[in-house]
Amino acid sequence: MKKRSAVMLSSVMLMSVVLAACGGNNNTASNNASNGSAGNSGEVKTVKIFQFKTEIVEGLNELKVEFEKEYPNIKLDIQTVGGGADYAAALKTKFASGDAPDIFSNGGYAEMELWGDKLEDLSDQPWVKDLIPLAAEPMTKDGKTYGMPMNLEGIGYVYNKDLFAKAGITETPKTISELEEAAKKLQAIDVIPFGNAYQEWWLLGIQGISVAFAQQDNVDEFISGLNAGTSTIVGNEKFKDWSNLLNLTVKYGQKNPLTTDANTHLAMFANGETAMMQEGNWAQTLVDNITPDMNIGMFPMPINDDPAMNDKLSVGVPANLVVNKESGSKEEAKTFLNWLVTSDMGKEYIVKKWKFIPALSTIAATPEDIGLLGADVWNYVQEGKVYGLQASKFPDGVTQEFASVIQELIAGKVDEAGWETGMQAAWDKLKK
Repeated sequence: MKKRSAVMLSSVMLMSVVLAACGGNNNTASNNASNGSAGNSGEVKTVKIFQFKTEIVEGLNELKVEFEKEYPNIKLDIQTVGGGADYAAALKTKFASGDAPDIFSNGGYAEMELWGDKLEDLSDQPWVKDLIPLAAEPMTKDGKTYGMPMNLEGIGYVYNKDLFAKAGITETPKTISELEEAAKKLQAIDVIPFGNAYQEWWLLGIQGISVAFAQQDNVDEFISGLNAGTSTIVGNEKFKDWSNLLNLTVKYGQKNPLTTDANTHLAMFANGETAMMQEGNWAQTLVDNITPDMNIGMFPMPINDDPAMNDKLSVGVPANLVVNKESGSKEEAKTFLNWLVTSDMGKEYIVKKWKFIPALSTIAATPEDIGLLGADVWNYVQEGKVYGLQASKFPDGVTQEFASVIQELIAGKVDEAGWETGMQAAWDKLKK
């Protein structure tokens, strides 16, 4: 979410990834040296990893096999809760039940503060010096680094370039009026403009609503004001604008958006039934699995008619991997994290299998590696046209509450005024 160092990153993007199959892992010696005796003693230790990115589960399990070959005295136990499930609640249950993980996901900012007493200081790890400043920000406090960012992600509308061309849409919309005009052109060729997975709370309460926060004059001051009671969502112009966008997508979307899940809207899009869907660049691999080599792209979600404000993509760190400082296997956990971002195989999986935009300057990636969506996100980053993702700054649990109120608006159970009041009440209920 964020502005990156364009010079640093553009040079990184021009580099090539050295495949593990071609040269093997040439970092093993340095890993062993920098991470102490992990794997050298007779004791076998298990590192429990609890994370929420469902799209990387297969790859993580493949990496587990290779890592355990190099470090036979370290076993990885990988568990994933995501895909619409409440990861935060599941993580709390893990800690409360005495089954705390050694590595877990954390969004940074307010979420870092929430789990601050459990986070190991990772500032001395060898990969920290290579973090892209934008990626380091969410997990940095008082000059110390408490988490490894997995990647950078952009969120906006994924669109079918061929359907846009067929409808005579020559440029991506930069205002809400242009977006509606594009929707009308798509309808004219019998294509559903939007596929809306509004059954998914995270799509609404985390990703979608982020734009209304991001376009505030000073988002951090606005959020601080919400916590202090000096700011309000009620009557706020940007939230009104965002509800207009939401209503537009419903008007030009498929039937029954509140009973449509993410898998369904992905399938509709990949099969050419819809021309746009709110998603992130992680959708590249999901679309590829259904329709390989589909001609797709991404553009920001315009909420009003100010092109300068709207032509910025929401970009940020979706998750950071942190180490439980009370873990009995925390040194082994650090060994795995270091291996993930320094070994040839780990780097290959990050950019080629997962299509991730790397968060470290030492992980090279090309547009061919990260796909069409990643390349579009990268272009916005290079041009400095980005907003940060904001949900990690919200009070714990408010994203689900937001989604419920937004779903009531979609269902017609509340009007815009009632929706704004409900959003404010959700914040007030959960703020500290």
